[in-house]
Amino acid sequence: MTTKTITWRLRTLMAERGMFKTTDLLEPLKAEGVALSREQVFRMVTQTPQRLNVEVLAALCTILDCTPSDLLVLEEVAARRAEATGTGGRIEDIGDLRPVPARVQRPKP
Repeated sequence: MTTKTITWRLRTLMAERGMFKTTDLLEPLKAEGVALSREQVFRMVTQTPQRLNVEVLAALCTILDCTPSDLLVLEEVAARRAEATGTGGRIEDIGDLRPVPARVQRPKP
């Protein structure tokens, strides 16, 4: 079974173009008609966005002279099933993970 992962390359593309601070995007975005706060730009640069406005994507592509496929890289990754430690069984779902109860013993005199 394979899963797909998305790699958000905004920070890398910015660095390749000499833009090392998240605030370096504020004015170029404003010039493209995209008004974002400093906090929004910071999150967009430092984290993979869950949702992305098409106008923001187009502005980033114009500013960085790139294509959407340069910003978003989709990779297939083979999914591994984790072996449960000590139980000998396989974990099918994260819901199958249970904490191990602590055993408290009084010290022997």
